[in-house]
Amino acid sequence: MEQFFDPAFIEARIAEITAWSRANIFVLSAVIQFAVIAAAFVIAKLSAERFSRLLEKGMDTLWYNRFVRPATEVLAPLSLPVVWLVLQWFSVVAAHNAGWANHVIRIVVSLLTAWIIIRLASTLIRHTAWARAVAVAAWTIAALNITGLLDPTMTVLDSMALNIGLVRISILGVFKAIIALGVLLWLAGYFSHLLERRLSVMPGVTPAAGVLFGKLFRVLLFTIAVVVAMDSVGIDLTALALFSGAIGLGIGFGLQKVFSNLISGFILLMDRSVKPGDVIAIGETYGWINALSARYVSVITRDGIEHLIPNEELISQRVENWSFSNRLVRLRLPIGVAYETDVKKAIEIVIEAANDVERVLAEPAPACQLTGFGDNAVNLELRVWINDPRNGLGNVKSAILLGVWEKFAEHDIAFPYPQRDLHIKSAVPLTIEPAPASGQSA
Repeated sequence: MEQFFDPAFIEARIAEITAWSRANIFVLSAVIQFAVIAAAFVIAKLSAERFSRLLEKGMDTLWYNRFVRPATEVLAPLSLPVVWLVLQWFSVVAAHNAGWANHVIRIVVSLLTAWIIIRLASTLIRHTAWARAVAVAAWTIAALNITGLLDPTMTVLDSMALNIGLVRISILGVFKAIIALGVLLWLAGYFSHLLERRLSVMPGVTPAAGVLFGKLFRVLLFTIAVVVAMDSVGIDLTALALFSGAIGLGIGFGLQKVFSNLISGFILLMDRSVKPGDVIAIGETYGWINALSARYVSVITRDGIEHLIPNEELISQRVENWSFSNRLVRLRLPIGVAYETDVKKAIEIVIEAANDVERVLAEPAPACQLTGFGDNAVNLELRVWINDPRNGLGNVKSAILLGVWEKFAEHDIAFPYPQRDLHIKSAVPLTIEPAPASGQSA
């Protein structure tokens, strides 16, 4: 620590900094580079606003709005750094071909590249931790490139390797694989999501077919992304054949249920037995299908509870699909009236009460039939049709029965009560004897 307070040491360091500044900064080549950087910034500043308006305007075509506009909306706020970076790239190429010094311009290019990558990461990556990781990596690479340590660092990381048979795995290769895999998986997810949205609005594609092709395309893209990422870092894919037997054995035992649900999901999508929006009942669960997944089917009940039912259960169990061919559902409501009632009049009133409910269809028309004579009542059955079972059954039944109650009260039609009549066919003789007086024996 004492040397930092030594005047001779301080003077020597100042002399070194001065000599480096005279050799690298206060020279004609550095001044020219600073002038080129300033000129590029002024040009970018003047043209950035026009470039941003051009990106925002674009073209009013279907393919442009669907595929190009999302990218232009992301690039529009970055017009200044993007235009500035493009100009600085041309400056580096021109200076390199002319044999001029361009180290200062390269520093600006590294900083601008890091800036744009960080801004894009913060915009496109919603996960805060991943966006922060991309920002740290971009600034680290820019700092190493500026200080001239990027190539030596890559050499050191590449030398730290592990050989497994014919496969060489280095720390540099792992970093490259992570970066390539992350970028390719993000691109695969983006394009698969874009295709699924496109299929969902195509008039000739059913919802089930849209989900099926979307899932297949997603699996294909993710597989290609993994293969390309591994091949890009020099991993020989043929070496992975050694693990295929172990993977197959693991699938056969440990992942049997998982793959059974996956195959069942593809079967459900291909035969279109169920699709999003269908009202189904399986076991004790009744509700409408919210989504079809690769492993399960999401069914939402009237209670608002979302049941995730494995695809295998929809293949192996009996499923009631109330909207497979159409959405018509017939409801049966038992109604009893007293024996003193005019039954024909009661049937007319019941049908009238059913027609007053908005959800009851006029065609097929409601019908009421006499089904039998009970112990206490004449048994009627009202049959009505609805076409929106997703909105519930209990509420429409309640509305119909409430209307029947009110109309029966208006027409003095009584609901029967349970009753029992006791008839004594023969009397049993009874012998009455006076009780013995007190103190006397019986």
